[in-house]
Amino acid sequence: MMRLFRRVSALFTLLLLLALPSSLAAAQDRRDHERARAALEAGQIRPLTDILAEVERRYRGRVIEADLERDDGQWLYELKILPPNGRVFTIEMDAATGQFLRGRGPIQERPASETAQPPRPAGR
Repeated sequence: MMRLFRRVSALFTLLLLLALPSSLAAAQDRRDHERARAALEAGQIRPLTDILAEVERRYRGRVIEADLERDDGQWLYELKILPPNGRVFTIEMDAATGQFLRGRGPIQERPASETAQPPRPAGR
């Protein structure tokens, strides 16, 4: 899980370095990052690591892009997922609850038999 988070973080860093054409864009990005951090600290959103764990459990494929957006007062995570068949799909999740909101493309959910988690040992 941490490896996936590091990969996504590295991808974000690379994309930001390639996509920032001016210092104005960099300043906007800092403000967005600060707003997202403040929302996390205030308990308004769930950590991206929690959302990624849920997505990994529920969907086939690998998260290749993740964005946090604010739309009409609601925080949303938009995730692009690359499944084994190579046809990317996108899902939006409520950043506060982790609830699936909508999807685009050929969404590939894992069957219930794959998502079942083994029982926890007693005492944990």
